[in-house]
Amino acid sequence: MGRSADVPRAAGAAGAVEGDDSGCPILHVDMDAFYASVEIRRRPDLRGKPVVVGGGVRGVVAAASYEARRYGIRSAMPMGQALRLCRHLVVLPLDRAAYADASAAVMGILRDVTPLVEPLSLDEAFLDVSGALRLHGRPAAIAAGIRARIAEELALTCSVGVAPTKFVAKLASARCKPDGMLVVPADGVLDFVRPLPVTVLWGVGARTAEPLHRLGVRTVADLADTPLDTLQRAVGAAVAAHLHTLASGRDPRSVEPHEVEKSVSADHTNDVDLTEEADVRRELLRLAGEVGRRVRGRSLAARTVGIKIRFADFKTVTRVRTLPTWTDSTTTIYDTAADLYRSLRLDRPRVRLVGVKCENFRDAGDVPEQLTLDAVGHTAVAGGVERAIDAARARFGAGAVDYGTLLPISTQIDAPRHPR
Repeated sequence: MGRSADVPRAAGAAGAVEGDDSGCPILHVDMDAFYASVEIRRRPDLRGKPVVVGGGVRGVVAAASYEARRYGIRSAMPMGQALRLCRHLVVLPLDRAAYADASAAVMGILRDVTPLVEPLSLDEAFLDVSGALRLHGRPAAIAAGIRARIAEELALTCSVGVAPTKFVAKLASARCKPDGMLVVPADGVLDFVRPLPVTVLWGVGARTAEPLHRLGVRTVADLADTPLDTLQRAVGAAVAAHLHTLASGRDPRSVEPHEVEKSVSADHTNDVDLTEEADVRRELLRLAGEVGRRVRGRSLAARTVGIKIRFADFKTVTRVRTLPTWTDSTTTIYDTAADLYRSLRLDRPRVRLVGVKCENFRDAGDVPEQLTLDAVGHTAVAGGVERAIDAARARFGAGAVDYGTLLPISTQIDAPRHPR
């Protein structure tokens, strides 16, 4: 069975790694309480305090420090409930640009080890280090080196699972949090996975767990020992085959390093319902700016823009539009989002949540620029201005430059009607 390896952060500590890592080329690197840790890094006075990152009192917790988790606070919990659980909770707003920058630095460290890196989100990734052993040493030593670099260069911590497969590596990283490492030897996989609850298997959510529990299947061992035809009658042939394979310690999937990002989105739950179109448009502009910065920061261009509107009764509507050309422009994203909202033809709605997204991407460098006579004086200038704003915000902070429409009313002087 795998053993947790307490690896010192000092360079050259690879020799302290315990566990047989032969046949374990897959690493799962998972940052610890990522959003909260990035915030605490720039505000060291918050270290040791219960901290959450998220929306206002009607929003949800996006991330919680481990000190906050001791009070029972978890991601996706309503903010009001979190505040009731911990009266002295420190609540910080989301700063997705900061998290994206930190994520890029983490992924850069991982790609220094191997090009076979498959990001799952901003804060976790799989690595296949089978081709890096000659240069960097055995898998556990590579994992130790990654943990040391992230700690020393970024002042953040991560947990790493080392295993023969993606599924087991992800399980291992979850079981050595925070700031740990767990090696699951190839010959110890079944000993490791069989005692675990069946809900750890990918694909077993609440809906799938219910028929399994009715069969008496509570653990991975129960599922592995259940005849396949019995499972098929309970959850269907495809799901049964998938779960049976995982429960037997097998996972045929390889690390896919070139997975294209499918969507970039931002949304916000308002503390007070919005009823005026002008207020919704301001929120659409703010979110379009955030999405546009992230799209440009990834050197992408989008063909599809969408909105999400949730009302006070929690009814949610979404609309998307495919554009005639590719774009990374905040102005284009906002104009499209605002037009999609107008097309809903709402009569003084009570809007609880507003969201904007871009999807259907390609690399910005692969997009030919096709200028028309009326675009020559607008597109190039707008793009240059938006990149200048991005650079200023990156250097001086998110509040350095913003659209006049988004400034507090008391600071606006003859603000233009159109937010450009």
